[in-house]
Amino acid sequence: MKIELIDKKIKEIKADLELVFIINKELKHKWINKNDFRNRNFQGETDKTVLVEEKKILYIGIPSLNHENLRVGTSLAVRCLDGFKFKSLKLGLYGEGDGNIQSLTEGFILGFYFFDRYLSEKKKNYLKDIIISTEEFGDLKIESFEKLKKTIKEAEIIARSVNYARDLVNMPPSELTPIKLSSFARDLAKENNLKVKIFGEKYLEEEGMGAFLAVSKASPYPPQLIHLVYKPKKAKKKIALVGKGLTYDSGGLSLNPSTSMTSMKSDESGASAILGVMQAVSKLNLPYEVHGIVGATENVVGKHAYKPDDILRAKNGKTIEVKNTDAEGRLVLADCLSYAQDLKPDYVLDIATLTGAVVVALGEYTRGIMGNDKNLKNSLCKASLDSGELCTQLHFNRYLRPLLKSDVADVSNISSSSFGGAITAALFLDQFIDKKYKDKWAHLDIAGPAFVKKPWGYNPPGGSGAGVRLIIQWLKNLK
Repeated sequence: MKIELIDKKIKEIKADLELVFIINKELKHKWINKNDFRNRNFQGETDKTVLVEEKKILYIGIPSLNHENLRVGTSLAVRCLDGFKFKSLKLGLYGEGDGNIQSLTEGFILGFYFFDRYLSEKKKNYLKDIIISTEEFGDLKIESFEKLKKTIKEAEIIARSVNYARDLVNMPPSELTPIKLSSFARDLAKENNLKVKIFGEKYLEEEGMGAFLAVSKASPYPPQLIHLVYKPKKAKKKIALVGKGLTYDSGGLSLNPSTSMTSMKSDESGASAILGVMQAVSKLNLPYEVHGIVGATENVVGKHAYKPDDILRAKNGKTIEVKNTDAEGRLVLADCLSYAQDLKPDYVLDIATLTGAVVVALGEYTRGIMGNDKNLKNSLCKASLDSGELCTQLHFNRYLRPLLKSDVADVSNISSSSFGGAITAALFLDQFIDKKYKDKWAHLDIAGPAFVKKPWGYNPPGGSGAGVRLIIQWLKNLK
């Protein structure tokens, strides 16, 4: 699908169909003909659509002209045209500014996504061209026009990187093994001028990464520490991004119930987000040195599986009492975070489908932000608002820290309380953050929105690519 900006009025542009948004049920705009709604039971209600085929107009109701509503609106447009043979669609530019045209573009690409790799009958793509008119702007200066064209290109890069992450999440675990994920990383590096290092079991043993190794022991596939590097000249800052890459999580010996296993292929959503971010960072030529680090393994049952009551030694020397083998992601991240800090970055972010508790606390659509520094957390919340990825801060407190105490090791891998699990999981990770990085680290728990079972907004069922747009926006906001 091609998206193009043309400096012409809508009526001067030829297309098979015109898209018109009705904003807050306002039917007085010059592009709206109220007669089109007779006998159609439609008054511009939010997310409702009407296709007037005889006039070749698609009307969609949105509540306001904010960026997220525009994303959802354009995604609804391409989805409701599924099966129709319209090849081109035109629309006006709704409001002046980079954010609006970025949102329109992202919505089209995110809404157009579908995963049909394993379907015998592939989906037919009829819609090929999206044409955006500058009519709403009036007379554009050539500088503004060129800037908007650049914004479309950047929005396409970001949205396609989200879709790349979605593809990885949606792959079956028998195919997307830790070895296969590292192969994807190699291909990504080759195609995007990134450097890549892949380390296996021997390296993890040499580095004392006993927590990561323990999780991988029952899997027939060796663990993979994936390290992607984007390094521009005269980089302003160095950023380390760490992603949880459990390509499948059965719960280990603390076995998950069968109903909880059907979406456990999504436990590598953090890793997929990191790969998507690294693709976008390179294509956008951002002025920061970015390291994408992924701990890829499986948590399955086997004769070598690690056990409750085991005591593990992590890379930073701390010992961990295992009380639940289904709290495995934090063990992998503990060693990967130590590895990341050895790079001496300016900031460390980790992203993971870490806890079911965050879904209980925040629902299916919201990411949890945790850490020690309010300024860093606030900057991620700002990126959340700018990118459209919903986030909420969950705050540490001194009463939760003692719940991770162990009588036989430095720390337990789960809390002694059944409440506050999202925060105590982040506090466990905090045990593996060096003192000098305490205020330079933040944790994103994406367990809610990473994998969706029913359509919402611009997300079809399956992997959502959660975290890609948020982290890219945070990087773009950095000063």
